[in-house]
Amino acid sequence: MARTRVAVLVSGRGSNLHALIAASAAPDYPAEIALVLSNNPASPGLDTARDAGIQAQAIDHRAHGRDRAAHEQAIDAALREADIGCVCLAGYMRLLTPLLTTRWAGRMLNIHPSLLPAFPGLQTHARALQAGVTLHGCTVHLVTERVDDGPILGQAAICVHPGDTPETLAARVLEQEHLLYPLALRRHLGGRAAGPREGVLLAV
Repeated sequence: MARTRVAVLVSGRGSNLHALIAASAAPDYPAEIALVLSNNPASPGLDTARDAGIQAQAIDHRAHGRDRAAHEQAIDAALREADIGCVCLAGYMRLLTPLLTTRWAGRMLNIHPSLLPAFPGLQTHARALQAGVTLHGCTVHLVTERVDDGPILGQAAICVHPGDTPETLAARVLEQEHLLYPLALRRHLGGRAAGPREGVLLAV
């Protein structure tokens, strides 16, 4: 089976990177994690990749000052040089410009810690508690020019418990992220979009 070469972009520890690498070890998984890039040379995600025998490279945004285009050109060049077919953002803490979102349209995925379209942006767990929602979770979506606004590929939901804090919600949502991201990537590369219920996982 021909497998798609996938790059994962991380800024920190990249816990979802672990999940994607583990999933890609299965012989029938349609993705090969072929490259890990980070804007942060100290990212533990780079060590995770190297420990797994995966090419890892830091492209420090600070070296480019405020020239976001130059930084993204360097990322795009690295992706193309590695013959990447799909990109997964996994805790990549940089807002992307149209330079990357347009060139990789339909081939760049992100995971966000809320049930989009609710709570795009930051501080999602605290905002969910403040809003009094009874369900919270995470979403895998295609990346577009608008932040956290692309077509949804899958979601995983958890029940919000009495006494939950942003920290307890974050921990339980992260467990679901590790299940959802490999599943959504598999479905996306298989060319089969999830239906309105098929793309949702529910945990209590």
